[in-house]
Amino acid sequence: MYYFKMTEPSATTIDIWIKLSRSYQAILSFIEASLKQAELPPLSWYDVLLELDRVASTAIRPFELQEKLLLPQYSLSRLLNKIEKAGYLQRLPCNEDGRGQRVVITREGKTMRKRMWAVYGAALEQAVGSKVAREDREKLLGLLKLY
Repeated sequence: MYYFKMTEPSATTIDIWIKLSRSYQAILSFIEASLKQAELPPLSWYDVLLELDRVASTAIRPFELQEKLLLPQYSLSRLLNKIEKAGYLQRLPCNEDGRGQRVVITREGKTMRKRMWAVYGAALEQAVGSKVAREDREKLLGLLKLY
């Protein structure tokens, strides 16, 4: 059994939590809206394509991808099906396990990831970078290293 000291959070701690949560949701919403406006897939697709692009020449097993993305298996399966249907990934048989599969990004997937990053990166800069003065960015980064 896990025990921890039961203490009430301070009003300041609660305010920090609320502001962090609201900021995260606002940034995420802005990025998703920017991708949608550009007629691009949702952000979850980018995360998958990025991980596949990082292991480009070698394929990855879906369970390995699941660990990197911290998604439940059923969510990842549906997501991979959609991305495969769009032509951005390909499933290959797994030599080590006859029933298993490996997933690899296609050339079209690499192109889509780059198109998405152009919008995603710009939206991230607008939603975060433009709100924090250059001289405060490193300080804020240090303060956010809670875990």
